[in-house]
Amino acid sequence: MPMAETPVTYRGAVYPWQCDHIGHMNVMWYVGKFDEATWNLFSELGLTPAYLREGRGGMAAVQQNITYKRELMPGDTVVVRTRLLEVREKVLRYGHEMSQAEGGEPVALCELTVVHMDRAAHKSSPLPPAVAERARAWLAG
Repeated sequence: MPMAETPVTYRGAVYPWQCDHIGHMNVMWYVGKFDEATWNLFSELGLTPAYLREGRGGMAAVQQNITYKRELMPGDTVVVRTRLLEVREKVLRYGHEMSQAEGGEPVALCELTVVHMDRAAHKSSPLPPAVAERARAWLAG
């Protein structure tokens, strides 16, 4: 499925205070916007704030790779779309694409691998069955 057809997991704007001495959005804010997209993805899959607050499980990022394609300036608006790339017993791997809302030009890509955790035991654990089922449905697209 083309990335333009994948679900939107974040929409936002670039604010002047998110920009560095060169005048473009600092890398920390790309990471932050991708992180907000991740929380929206998790919620869609059933890893909701309520589930996470109950303390039964949690998610831990174990790898993150970002490719910066072009600069964002104050006032730019962005959209992040997310595609699941892999679903395993305890692991999700997914990719985010950040694009300018105006024109749709990709500005950054982020691929993450995350592991479901048993918070009480402090170790990895299988994804809840309903979450794994939803994730596989997203994967199938």
